[in-house]
Amino acid sequence: MNDRAALATDASTPFIVVIPARHASTRLPGKMLADLAGKPMVLRVAEQALASKAARVVIATDHPDIAHAARAAGVETLMTRVDHASGTDRLAEVVTQLGLPNETIVVNVQGDEPLMDPHLIDRVAQQLSHDTEAAIATCASPLTEVASLFNPNIVKVVCDQRGRALYFSRAPIPWDRERFSTEQRSLAVDFPALHHIGLYAYRVEFLKHFPALSTGTLERFEMLEQLRALEHGYAISVMKIASHPGAGVDTLEDLLRVRQLLRR
Repeated sequence: MNDRAALATDASTPFIVVIPARHASTRLPGKMLADLAGKPMVLRVAEQALASKAARVVIATDHPDIAHAARAAGVETLMTRVDHASGTDRLAEVVTQLGLPNETIVVNVQGDEPLMDPHLIDRVAQQLSHDTEAAIATCASPLTEVASLFNPNIVKVVCDQRGRALYFSRAPIPWDRERFSTEQRSLAVDFPALHHIGLYAYRVEFLKHFPALSTGTLERFEMLEQLRALEHGYAISVMKIASHPGAGVDTLEDLLRVRQLLRR
């Protein structure tokens, strides 16, 4: 048995949720504290996480205003460094601060996902628990619109027959050679394109190693940090679900959309 297989956990293994909540945002500054039906967005995310089966929910932030709002609502909060290059680096600091054992499963729920399904959080944790050789688990849904396939802001993933990620890309993968040679207006009915969903479960041992991994060439060009894990040989298990849970909040338009949904 190799070291990663030794990290096997069963379906009953508890997991924790960490919500990285960085204050800076290029497209929507201060969005973590943006009002959503009377509550800051990061607290809406925490409510979804608390509705899951997580044994513990922690908000990890680099800003005192976010920490104050979270603690005032009774949500466990950790202050982290402001210079983390990615949310995964922030998680690595959190697991060190908390002194978590290597075999613990940590689910990363982004702080701008106020509509995240609690059941999906449970399922991605179980996915990692069941795939004993994977360091990470994530999820994806069928991609059915040709415009989405060619949209570089929508990340695609292709998998092997075991459901492990082969590659993530902003490019249209896979490529339908026959169909796209004549037209690119529609997708074949059985076209196996998958829309990646940015929900991750990690083993703590991987998170402890992540900051020491060199940035990969593919990661640098695609700007997708999950490629660093693939480039260094770590397995990523991909759970396929029927439909995408909906985009998070990246822009003002996204914020207005979520506000409307919550009003309903």
